[in-house]
Amino acid sequence: MSSSPLLNPSLPSSSSSSVNVSTSALDKYRKKDTSKVVVRFRAIGNAPILKQNFYKITASNKFQAVIQFLRKELQYKTEDPLFLYVNSAFSPAPDEIVANLHKCFNTDGHLIINYCLGAAWG
Repeated sequence: MSSSPLLNPSLPSSSSSSVNVSTSALDKYRKKDTSKVVVRFRAIGNAPILKQNFYKITASNKFQAVIQFLRKELQYKTEDPLFLYVNSAFSPAPDEIVANLHKCFNTDGHLIINYCLGAAWG
């Protein structure tokens, strides 16, 4: 009885190289992205205006980090209302990655974040 190629436990020689490629791809994915994204904050309505409105934020951060950063800059408590929008259009989920938002919605290389004290859009 001849052995079926599906039941043969030996791997072809090309599979060991693909395992190395897969391992290196996983190692690259596990490394934290240290690139920065330029974020521009714009006040809407009666929200206080920041002295500096351009900041560089690590691209691998979640949008929650942007929310916390802005709260710290404005000296707002967590119970104070603060609404953030991308390009005056939508409010991203807090677990969205900043790099993904920048890649999809940047304007002139900046991620524009509008903030206000009450719901404005969406």
